Amino acid sequence: MAFALGPRALAAGTRLAVFDSTGSTYDDAMAAARAGERGPMWFVTTEQRAGRGRRQRAWIAPRGNLANSVLEVLDVEPAQAATLGFAAGLAVQAALQRVSMEARLRTPGSDALTFALKWPNDVLAGKSKICGIGLEAEPMPAGGLAVVVGIGINVVASPQGTPFPATSLRELGLDVDAEGLFFALSDAWAEYRGLWDAGRGFAALRNVWLQRAAGLGEPISVVTGISTISGIFDTIDDAGCLIVATADGRRVPISAGDVHFGSAASARTGQ
Repeated sequence: MAFALGPRALAAGTRLAVFDSTGSTYDDAMAAARAGERGPMWFVTTEQRAGRGRRQRAWIAPRGNLANSVLEVLDVEPAQAATLGFAAGLAVQAALQRVSMEARLRTPGSDALTFALKWPNDVLAGKSKICGIGLEAEPMPAGGLAVVVGIGINVVASPQGTPFPATSLRELGLDVDAEGLFFALSDAWAEYRGLWDAGRGFAALRNVWLQRAAGLGEPISVVTGISTISGIFDTIDDAGCLIVATADGRRVPISAGDVHFGSAASARTGQ
């Protein structure tokens, strides 16, 4: 099966660039924006050699995994653009649920898997990470903000020795390929990007995201780089910040950090 856009994505005027192998789909997308591309446009491959995730961490996709980035030049402020990452999480979660259900229907007697959203931009299968999402933006000389959302999904393999446990669809027993998953993802993105509506729909999007969030109402620890904040995962606010209810009665907003479920001790050990 070749990479192709779903019908909802095509109806939204989305275009597609496919690479057999590339260094970084994010770099491909941003280079296209600098050359005048305004999108919406997907850049996709099953082998990414030099990608990067949050905090410039390596983001390598071995052959068979799905690495893709979607570009659109938008008339929004950077703070609004940042909330588009929540639409991406919902799109990935919906696409994974769809292909999981379809795969299980091909195997009578088996159950579909469930996937959850981990703040700020990961998707979990059970207690393991199956997808990472990154978002960067750059002002364009001709006007507008070029926003690139990069999405990496572990289809056939997952990295080992990571701070947070990882898994892949193959390890979970799902017979799914990157091309079929992308087809579902492109349509799900069109749906949730439409709901986001340049940030105007974030309130509704936030409600849906919270319904699918991992760890809501449970103990978490957030490592922010210089400190660890522990408490109960209370909610996310209207800017997408994580709100932690601490033992001393504070409600602490956090704009960036690594979330670990459980105590501060578990955060320090990376579990």
